[in-house]
Amino acid sequence: MKIAVIGQSLFGQEVYKELKKAGHEIVGIFTIPDKDGKEDLLAAEGAKDGTRVFKYARWRVKGKAITEVVSEYSSLGAELNVMPFCSQFIPMEVIDFPKHGSIVYHPSLLPRHRGASAINWTLIHGDKKGGFSIFWADDGLDTGPILMQKACEVLPDDTINTLYKRFLFPEGITGMVESVQLIAAGKATRITQPTDGVTYEGIQKKENAKINWDQPAEAIHNWIRGNDNVPGAWSEVNGQKLTFFGSTLTESPPPQGKTLDIPGAHTPAIVGRNGLVLFGNDGKTVLVKNVQFEDGKMIPASKYFSSSESSSLELTEEEKKVKEEVRAVWKSILSNVAEIVASTDFFKSGAASMDVVRLVEEIKLKCAGLQLQNEDVYMATTFEDFIQMLVRKLRGEDEEEELVIDYFEMNVNNLSLRMPHQAFINGQFVDAEGGKWYNSINPTDGSVICRVSLAQVSDVDRAVAAAKEAFETGEWGRMNPRDRGRLIYRLADLMEQHQEELATIEAIDSGAVYTLALKTHVGMSIQTFRYFAGWCDKIQGCTIPINQARPNRNLTFTKREPIGVCGIVIPWNYPLMMLAWKTAACLAAGNTVVLKPAQVTPLTALKFAELTAMAGFPKGVMNILPGAGSLIGQRIADHPDVRKLGFTGSTPVGKHIMKSCAVVNVKKVSLELGGKSPLIIFSDCDLDKAVRMGMGAVFFNKGENCIAAGRLFVEESIHDQFLHKVVSLAIEEVKKMKIGDPLDRSTDHGPQNHKAHLDKLIEYCATGVKEGATLAYGGKQVPRPGFFFEPTVFIDVQDEMFIAKEESFGPIMIISKFQNGDLDGVLKRANDTEFGLASGVFTRDIGKALYVSEKLQAGTVFINTYNKTDVAAPFGGFKQSGFGKDLGQEALNEYLRTKTVTVEY
Repeated sequence: MKIAVIGQSLFGQEVYKELKKAGHEIVGIFTIPDKDGKEDLLAAEGAKDGTRVFKYARWRVKGKAITEVVSEYSSLGAELNVMPFCSQFIPMEVIDFPKHGSIVYHPSLLPRHRGASAINWTLIHGDKKGGFSIFWADDGLDTGPILMQKACEVLPDDTINTLYKRFLFPEGITGMVESVQLIAAGKATRITQPTDGVTYEGIQKKENAKINWDQPAEAIHNWIRGNDNVPGAWSEVNGQKLTFFGSTLTESPPPQGKTLDIPGAHTPAIVGRNGLVLFGNDGKTVLVKNVQFEDGKMIPASKYFSSSESSSLELTEEEKKVKEEVRAVWKSILSNVAEIVASTDFFKSGAASMDVVRLVEEIKLKCAGLQLQNEDVYMATTFEDFIQMLVRKLRGEDEEEELVIDYFEMNVNNLSLRMPHQAFINGQFVDAEGGKWYNSINPTDGSVICRVSLAQVSDVDRAVAAAKEAFETGEWGRMNPRDRGRLIYRLADLMEQHQEELATIEAIDSGAVYTLALKTHVGMSIQTFRYFAGWCDKIQGCTIPINQARPNRNLTFTKREPIGVCGIVIPWNYPLMMLAWKTAACLAAGNTVVLKPAQVTPLTALKFAELTAMAGFPKGVMNILPGAGSLIGQRIADHPDVRKLGFTGSTPVGKHIMKSCAVVNVKKVSLELGGKSPLIIFSDCDLDKAVRMGMGAVFFNKGENCIAAGRLFVEESIHDQFLHKVVSLAIEEVKKMKIGDPLDRSTDHGPQNHKAHLDKLIEYCATGVKEGATLAYGGKQVPRPGFFFEPTVFIDVQDEMFIAKEESFGPIMIISKFQNGDLDGVLKRANDTEFGLASGVFTRDIGKALYVSEKLQAGTVFINTYNKTDVAAPFGGFKQSGFGKDLGQEALNEYLRTKTVTVEY
């Protein structure tokens, strides 16, 4: 189809490029004249391709079409006008000329928000749903029939920029091209716009963007974000216009800080360490991150009362050379300015947002990859301020701002615990969107430990964006493997320095016995990070001889590359250790991480986040989001920028995650799921050892152990005497176990992790009794505060029973017998499950042991031992226990991709 593209900007450029890709003939581009000697992006793209470009200052004079302009346009013979973003008034002679007419993109769900500031008003009105319309142009203002509409959720803290980048820009480009394809195929619709719900708002300008303080906080927030960053919501403060940017709603109590009187506001604002807190007439609060003065200077709102600027730096000869190179960059961008001097203001000299992007990229090339943020330019607008900021960054004097942590503090276990309890995003502890919280519960007595940020979908999006930036353009992505390994070693050292604190948090948050937490939960976590730190500079590809290698002289080799942003979702039974098992390999491979700890056990993960900052990990490499799996875990699985997801949890949730990952972007997945691990005890075993280790296989970590022996098979030939001895010894040992406070060094058995799990164990035992299994011991909640459950022993368990098939994930021993010498029979029974995580066998016959290990369908087989995992040994399941490996060299494969390169020389 012959198409005339009428519009401008990056959006117009991308629509033009996609239409060309789709095979359409672009007969002409009609755009705005050059501004300050610079072409519009659409014009530049067309000129590069050799497409005819027309730059009309206007199409009409006094309401009438300019004959010469219309004639020149008509001569091209366009069959359709595509108007992706057009700020000019186009006469009807042009609109109606093509045989298919004209289609227009509009960033709202028409008939709502007709007019030029549709995105602004979508946010100002607090719409819960936004989107765009593609309509057939007529002689009205955004009134033509609808061809296509696409909608999206508007998040509570969306700004014009985030809404545009997330949905309106990418989906709008796709929608424009799809609309053209529908027209070409004769399938395009023309749906008359309804008369109900019509709104029209004028263009938002600076003079009408003043804040009305006599309204609720949400309305103030919507006004600020709806004007962010153009034209900017403002108010008079201390005799001058102060413009507010970066607004979020918050439910947190007002912080400590200095008050700032704002005329008209019901309550003075507070300048705190996180920004400027504003109050609505309902007493609720809004947090603003940045403010801008009348002279264009933008600063963090938290620094409003800073009394003096930093003193000017004296530049070295090398830095003076950099200054002159940067001056040349400014001159090339501000071509209309005769001379770049100290007081030259970037924006007052005519620079626009695209020029900011160009300046950032030019500095990256000139200054050895130094990555500025757009915000850096807005906060240093004069040439002298910009040079001072740049030199400080080059010297490393403008490194990360001090990490601000709102600790929850408590004295316990002879320690003064200081626990972060906010989400960790882009190197900072921050409140969740809307200031949402939930309580973390101590399973020992059911008391509240502290409030924890309850992350929302928008928090995932922020964390993923930070992780993507850290991987693609940040220091982490440029870091060599050996330096990466040094950082991970440093992190392991810090974990060791804080091991008592980490173990104590693990005990009060998950119920783990302190001595076990110190040795296993924390101890193995430290070992895991040290093990994978050593792998960082040993990840290698290989050279491959190919058939064409001679005489053509070809070289083929493989590269092992990090995947990118990885999502990790971990369970509640070993909160820190499960984090370590996945995160250590992921970081060693060079990826960045967005991790969701279990909602009921977030505190060691958040303490770990603090340690990563202390170790010097760059911002965005590690992000931790406490919250609900159904919301946060699902969004991580659904996010298109997450390229790998590692999950440990239940099989049904694992299946759901796998499906989501496939549907969204076919992301790589590794799953460690449920288990029902068989432990086979033959008559020729070491009896005392089998009893002792059999109990450990079941009761270790209160039975909250993914590889726990879910079912013991005892050989029939020794059943009468052996089983009696096993059960009596087991019961005797169980009775000797001390059940109680996990911080008590003599405690053997702590509380179950949370109330819902305790209730599940009680129901599980009731089902076993109902089906006819013999309850030899336990099966009840311990009568004391907290979530304690008695170690339990069931005997006479038949294969068809529920408790023989389903995992308890608790301290419940299930004992069945098998016929004497029926090796293949017991193997068939042991394998008659959809799970295949671990298994075990006790026998003195090594031949039998190796035969059994070969036939058992499980990822791990223990022989005459149990629960003996090591950081160097790969761990993972078969069948519906999942796929992929944690630990060992194989774990690195889960977080790497292989690229094949062939070169002829």
